[in-house]
Amino acid sequence: MRDYENRDGVMLFGGMKVTDIADEFGTPVYVTDEKRLRENYRNVHNAFSKHMETKVHYACKANTNLTILKILEQEGSCIDAVSLGEVMTCLKAGFAPDRIIYTGNNVSNKELSAVAGLGVMINVDSVSELERLSKLSDGNKALPISFRITPGVGSGHNAKVVTGSTGSKFGIPEKDVIKTYLRAKELGFDPRGIHVHIGSGGRSSEPFMDAMEVLIRFTNELKEKGIELEFIDMGGGIGVPYRPNEPEMDVDELAADLTGMILEETDIKKILLEPGRYIVCDTTVLLTRCVDVKDAGIKKYVGVDAGFNTLIRPAMYDSYHHIALGNKFGKACTAKYDVVGPICESGDCLARDRVLPDPEEGDVVVIYDAGAYGFAMSSNYNSRPLCREVLVNDGKAELIRDSEKIEEQWIHQRIPERLIG
Repeated sequence: MRDYENRDGVMLFGGMKVTDIADEFGTPVYVTDEKRLRENYRNVHNAFSKHMETKVHYACKANTNLTILKILEQEGSCIDAVSLGEVMTCLKAGFAPDRIIYTGNNVSNKELSAVAGLGVMINVDSVSELERLSKLSDGNKALPISFRITPGVGSGHNAKVVTGSTGSKFGIPEKDVIKTYLRAKELGFDPRGIHVHIGSGGRSSEPFMDAMEVLIRFTNELKEKGIELEFIDMGGGIGVPYRPNEPEMDVDELAADLTGMILEETDIKKILLEPGRYIVCDTTVLLTRCVDVKDAGIKKYVGVDAGFNTLIRPAMYDSYHHIALGNKFGKACTAKYDVVGPICESGDCLARDRVLPDPEEGDVVVIYDAGAYGFAMSSNYNSRPLCREVLVNDGKAELIRDSEKIEEQWIHQRIPERLIG
């Protein structure tokens, strides 16, 4: 978790007072620090590339804002996309097709055909998908493909985001890996790599090492069968600290260990990785404003204008996000409060039992580490418009997504003529 500068009792973010950002753009609003975004990408790329050829494929499901994508495109990032919409969004942001890998799950023929037509590498998730891709690709067997396998190793901050365990809905089961690659060759494809993704937000290196052992074993078995791969893709899932004093994962050590295994045990010279959370999580805060303070006897509440429609992670995953009062930054805390939003459900709680300074209506409440799966998972629940997004850099703020208007939620709705009269 990042530390922030205090200027006259106000938190600074990206060189700006959070109160000034909230006053200019309103609340709730997601605010991203461009400098931190560039630093995070460089940190993870440099950690691996000093050992072997490396391609960092940003897992854009974490945050697909066009400006954030454009910044990463400038940094030299590649993309891990999981839907046709993500692929097209990244193309619009300036990524060339050969910098994008598409890893779908339970992909329809319509989407598979459309993605194949865009020329991006397809990371095939099932035998069914392989067979359908062969029929849909119009004989274009030069289409670059890889395979996602299920390594029997899972990791993640919550059971809902563990993806690599045996029996997972994701990937080719271990028992089918070799014959699936051989089938791909029979169909005329030339598989380029092998991929796993064990889960999201794990903060231990052991599962990554265990999954890499599986990848190495299959890579070498495939070579014996006459299939020589170009790369190993370790996927994403590098965790970040959300709580105060939580240690960071040692990415340099992880990189040295994983690349060392590949170089010592295989002939592979290129590693791919797909971090999303690691790159964008701590680049962004969610600013929301206190609109109500309530003492319910056994519980005290700070009511804010952002709910789980704006940030669903606490309600969906029981996730912790650190919270501070941006205009009372560093002031002594006096009591415990639950920070709750305006959604008509008792589960609309952003934080429980947080010790805060005396809250007042109008305070700017800062929710930390909101860049990954924050705006990307927001919704119109309770018919509430999506909020703004802002980029800050060297003390200047720019709007990178305007807020939705209520009436824009009706654009795609149709009332049958027979009901109008």
